[in-house]
Amino acid sequence: MAYDAEDTRRRIFAAAAAEFAEHGLAGARVDRIATAARANKQAIYLYYGSKEKLFAAVLRAKLEEVRVSVSIEPDALAESVGQIFDWYQEHPELIRLLLWESLEACDEPGESERERRDGFREKVHHLVDGGVAHHLPGDARVRAAQDLLFTVMGLIAWNFAVPRICRIVLDEETEQAALARRRATVIEAARRLATTPDASGANVSGSGGEQGAPHPRG
Repeated sequence: MAYDAEDTRRRIFAAAAAEFAEHGLAGARVDRIATAARANKQAIYLYYGSKEKLFAAVLRAKLEEVRVSVSIEPDALAESVGQIFDWYQEHPELIRLLLWESLEACDEPGESERERRDGFREKVHHLVDGGVAHHLPGDARVRAAQDLLFTVMGLIAWNFAVPRICRIVLDEETEQAALARRRATVIEAARRLATTPDASGANVSGSGGEQGAPHPRG
C-alpha cells in the first residue's frame, strides 16, 4: 500500500489537536501524538518542524475553521451569537487551546498574530459597514464595533472556559442544563446590545459631548 502523506498529516493534526487541548503546549508529548496518529515522531518534525510550530498550526487551523463556519452579522446579531454558541459547544477544544496559549505562549507577536489581527479587523469593518454604532463618527465607530465584537466573544466563550463554575453559579445539576440556560441568556444579551445604540460604545470615543448625552444619527 502506497504511503499517503496527506492522510498522515491529517492524522497527526487530529491527534495533536486532542493532545494540546488536553495537556497544553508544555504538557503535550510528541510521542503520544505519534502513537495516536499511527505515525512516527520523525514525520511530525518533518511536516511541522517542532512541537511549538505544530501547536501554532493547530490553533491557526481551528480559528480558521470557526471563521469560515460562522460569522457575526450586524443585522442578525442575536442569531449569529446563537450559531457561534452552538459551534463552540460542538468544538470545545478551541477554547481550551486559546486558554493554553494565554497561559503558556511567551513569544513576541509574529506572523500568526498579524494574521489574526487582520481577520478581526475584517470582522469589525463588516460590523461597521452593517450599521453598528452608526450614531458615532469615524474612528469611534470602529472602536465601538471592536468593543462590541470582544464583548460578544466574551459572552460566548466564558461559558465553555469555566463550565463547572457556570453550573455551580446557576445552581444546575448538569453542565448541559446550565449551558442551555446560558445560550438563551447570551442570545438575549446580544439582542439588547444590537438594539441599544449606546451599548456598543457611546463612551469609548473620547469625544462627542458629555456622558449620557444623546448622539445625532447620521
